[in-house]
Amino acid sequence: MTHVLASTPLPPPLVSPADRPLALLTVAALRDLEMQGAAGLPAHTLMARAGAASAQYLLERAAHDGSLATEHPVWIAAGPGNNGGDALVAATRLRQAGIAVEVCMPVEVGPDDARWALSEARAAGVAISHAPPVSLEAYGWIVDGLFGIGLTRPLDGVFADLAARMSRRAVNGGRVLALDVPSGLDSDTGNVVGGGGAVRATETVTFLAVKPGLYMLHGRDLAGVVTLAPLGVESPDADPLTRLNAPALFAAHFPARTFASHKGTYGSLAIVGGDTGMCGAPILAARAALHAGAGKVHVAFIGAGAPPYDPPHPELMLHPPGSLRFEAMDTLAIGCGMGQSPGAVSALARALACEMPLLIDADALNLLARETALADALAARHTSGAKDSERAARSILTPHPLEAARLLGCNASHVQRDRLGAARSLADRLRAVVVLKGAGTVIASPDGRTAVNPTGSAALAAGGTGDVLGGIIGALLAQALPSYEAALAGVYLHGLAADTLTAAGRGPAGLTAGELAGTVRELLNRLIYPARD
Repeated sequence: MTHVLASTPLPPPLVSPADRPLALLTVAALRDLEMQGAAGLPAHTLMARAGAASAQYLLERAAHDGSLATEHPVWIAAGPGNNGGDALVAATRLRQAGIAVEVCMPVEVGPDDARWALSEARAAGVAISHAPPVSLEAYGWIVDGLFGIGLTRPLDGVFADLAARMSRRAVNGGRVLALDVPSGLDSDTGNVVGGGGAVRATETVTFLAVKPGLYMLHGRDLAGVVTLAPLGVESPDADPLTRLNAPALFAAHFPARTFASHKGTYGSLAIVGGDTGMCGAPILAARAALHAGAGKVHVAFIGAGAPPYDPPHPELMLHPPGSLRFEAMDTLAIGCGMGQSPGAVSALARALACEMPLLIDADALNLLARETALADALAARHTSGAKDSERAARSILTPHPLEAARLLGCNASHVQRDRLGAARSLADRLRAVVVLKGAGTVIASPDGRTAVNPTGSAALAAGGTGDVLGGIIGALLAQALPSYEAALAGVYLHGLAADTLTAAGRGPAGLTAGELAGTVRELLNRLIYPARD
C-alpha cells in the first residue's frame, strides 16, 4: 500500500516571528487562506505538511539538546478533529524517523482528513491508546494536538483533564509543544474559550499564519515560544491591516543624526502633569524622554510642591503651574500624575487647543471620559484634509483597560474580551492613535492599521512604567515621527527594555520604572542608528 506521507516532502522552513512584522489573521481570515492554499493541491496535503512541520520542529530541537532520547519517548494527545489529524501525522513522521512515540486519542477522529491521518499512523505502527498513562513524567516531549482554532466551547471531561495534566507538566519543567494553538485558547482574542481551562505549553508551532491571540492576554503565557509553519501557502495579496509590531514598521521614520544637527533638530517636548503630591510622575516621564532622544524636555507642573530642578538630570527644565507656554513646544505629553482638579481640566483644554502632536495619558484620559467637551475637542484635532493614504492622527491615547472602558462607556472585562475591537473602536471614535496597554499591547490608528506588540512582560507590572512609556512616545513625536509609528516604536522599545533587563537578572520581580530609560537609549542606538552609519 502506498501512503501519501512516504512521498510528501517536508514543508518550507519554519519561521521565527521574532522581529518580523507578520500578518496576524483571525479565524475567518485563516479559513479563507486555508481554502485558497488547498485549491489545486492533492487531498490531505495541508494536513500532511502541518504534521510534518511539527515533527520537523521536534527533530530540529532534538538535534541541539538530545531531547528525543530513546528512553524518553514523545507522548501525543490527539483530539477528535483536524488538530488531532495534524498530531497523528506528526506521530507517523516521528515513528518513520526512528523516534519512540505514543498517541493518546480518547475519542476517535471524525473528519475525512483526520481519518486519513489515522490510517497512515496505524499503517506505520504508531502505538495508539484511548486512555492516558498514569504519569507523564517519563516522556521527553508532550504534544498538545487536542483542539485548534475551531474550538468554540470550554474544554470538558477527559479533554479538560488532559489539558490540566499537560499544563502541570509544563509548569514543572517539562517540554510541552502545542500544535497551531494551545487547546482552549481563543486564537482571535487571547482569552480562554468559554472561561474554562487551556493547555499551558512551553512552545507552539502555529500553522499558515500567526494569530493575534498568541500574543495577547493569556496567549503569551499559554503559547510559550511561537514558531510559524507557513505550509507553503502564500500570504494574502492585500496588505493585512493587523500586524505583529516589529522595527521594520517604524525604523525608517526616525530622523538622521547628522553632524550639522542641534538640539532644536530633535524637538522640544513638554511633559504636563504632577498635581500636588504627584510630582514624581512627570519627572519620571521626562527622564525617559531625554533618553529617547528628545532635544529639549520641559516639565509643566499642575500642582504645588514641585522641586526647582531635577538633581540627577538638571537638563530638564521644570516650570511651576501656569508658567509654560504650550504653544512654544513642538509636542505635549499630558496626564501623568495630573489629578482631576479644575487646574487639570484647564491645562487639558489648553493642550487640546494647540496644533502640535499630543500624547494623552492617565488622569487626562479620565478627564476625557468625564468631560464631553474635552472629548469633542480631541476628535476635532484629527487631520481631515489629507488624502486617505496620508491620513494621520495628531493625538495618541495610552489607556490601560479600565481607562479605555471609561472612554467607551463599558467595563474593563468587555474591553478585554476583544482588545483589538476595543482599540479600533476607540481610535475611530476619538480620531486618535490608541495604545491599549496590557499583555499584548494593541496599537490602533483611525485609518484602520493595527498592531499587536510582542515585547514586554510582567516586569512592567510596577508603578511608573506607564509614565515612562508616555515620555518615550512623547520624545519620538517631538522628533517628528508620525503618530502611529511613534506609538509602535515607543511600545516596542519600552517592552524590549524590560525583556533585556529581565534577561540580565534585573526582572521580572523588582524591576523599577526608572531603570528602563537607560536601556531604551541603548536599544535605540543599537536597533536604529547603527544602520545609518
